Amino acid sequence: MSRRRELAEQLRIWARLGVTYLPRGSGGETEGNATEAAVRIDSSMPDEPVPSPAPKPAEPAAGFFTPAPEEEPPPWDSLEDYRRDALACTRCSLAESRNSVVFGDGDPHAALMFVGEAPGAEEDKQGLPFVGRAGKLLDKMIIAMGLKRETVYIGNVLKCRPPNNRDPLPHEAAACRPYLETQIRLIKPRIICCLGRHAATRLLDTKQSLKRLRGRFHPYNEHTRVAVTYHPAYCLRNPAAKRDVWEDLQLVMAELGLEIPDG
Repeated sequence: MSRRRELAEQLRIWARLGVTYLPRGSGGETEGNATEAAVRIDSSMPDEPVPSPAPKPAEPAAGFFTPAPEEEPPPWDSLEDYRRDALACTRCSLAESRNSVVFGDGDPHAALMFVGEAPGAEEDKQGLPFVGRAGKLLDKMIIAMGLKRETVYIGNVLKCRPPNNRDPLPHEAAACRPYLETQIRLIKPRIICCLGRHAATRLLDTKQSLKRLRGRFHPYNEHTRVAVTYHPAYCLRNPAAKRDVWEDLQLVMAELGLEIPDG
């Protein structure tokens, strides 16, 4: 191999190793001519792809749980079995910040199930759903339907409170989804009333607005249909929405064969 070709081959090897500058003084007795020749050879060499170092995978944030996609909760046979597993859940990072797993409350064989978004501060403290200001309004809604809280079932999309009552994150809702689905399978409600946009879009897997989802039933499974209305917390901020909620509840009452009061 000629000296010129040997230098060219060395330069290719150095380039692959990431060497971009070769100081004079390392080429022996012909270092000046050899370096100049090498520079000329390098400028005429065809471009060869130099493999870039593989990017270092990003470190997960401290305390962040990423549930394995194939992981699923076991097929519970009773609501009490479900409760025991849910109370020990660590499928997402909310397990680190919660005080309580807010499992759900009410009749395990209810014909009507209410599903909200996520527990708030008071719910996280007591371990029960809808016990704060929004819960008091929900109680009044249930009574107006001619029912009692203990004759319906109340739950949430998330079983743990998001910090500062922020919206549920997609991975949190996905981690909690099997629990809600199993809860519905065990209760077998005839009607689920979704309270608010987050509950409706998560349960129905849709991006439609709450306004477009209201006023009709949506199929869920062979046993259950879904109605959609505003969250009680929204009604506390916008009292005019209570009229719309009452219209939605009357739709549910008619489907369940409940008497609708005049006026």
